[in-house]
Amino acid sequence: AEAREKITAWKEDYNRNRPHSSLGNLTPRDFAMKSRLETKAA
Repeated sequence: AEAREKITAWKEDYNRNRPHSSLGNLTPRDFAMKSRLETKAA
């Protein structure tokens, strides 16, 4: 159970908080926010 919790925490950190080169070195959260702002501005 402990390993599962640690893996879940790592996956959430990796998928939400770490910058990704495929997203212009933005975090997925920042990329989504930027995309929403650009969509509203258009």
